[in-house]
Amino acid sequence: MSLPPIAAFPRLVLGSTSPYRRELLQRLGLPFDVCHPQVDESPQPDEAPRALAVRLALEKARAVARTQPDDVVVIGSDQVADLDGQPLGKPGDHATAVRQLQAQRGRVVHFHTAVAVVRPARDFEVEVLSTVSVHMRAVSDDDIDTYLRLERPYDCAGSAKCEGLGIALLDRITSDDPTALIGLPLIAVSRLLREAGLDPLRWLATSAASRP
Repeated sequence: MSLPPIAAFPRLVLGSTSPYRRELLQRLGLPFDVCHPQVDESPQPDEAPRALAVRLALEKARAVARTQPDDVVVIGSDQVADLDGQPLGKPGDHATAVRQLQAQRGRVVHFHTAVAVVRPARDFEVEVLSTVSVHMRAVSDDDIDTYLRLERPYDCAGSAKCEGLGIALLDRITSDDPTALIGLPLIAVSRLLREAGLDPLRWLATSAASRP
């Protein structure tokens, strides 16, 4: 197989300062820059959680792409927790997190994670949505308080970290991508990067071939 030179690949930029998304994207082995998207994340009137996630992912990718002078592929992403059609944001503090987890216990919460990939040089702009259904246990108030004080997930939508101790609050998870719930659906990301002209496997093969 003939491999293109490294210089032929566009630069990759993650339009997010989330440490969770940064850690996930690192799993693909691609070098990338991180840029904070300047986007108002307020929902629009009567905007459904699914629509909110998709709109914000695309707006973030577009906003970052506008700041880049060269050929880039930009990833934007957003996650909205959905309880009966109502979004659950990041709690920010203990009391709000308690209320969120009390409202979720014994119920199903849908986490809509949208990812958008744009490459302006090719007029490429595609977004996809990955939804994870989380079945919460009917946990007690004491368990909720204990969990929150141990893990302090106040920067997580829905007030629980499934990749950490928050898994103890769950009954089961239904998903087609295990990374989507953490914040970045890597199956979709890999596909969109290939479509945008930045195939992770080809980049890594080219990088390895170019080493002395």
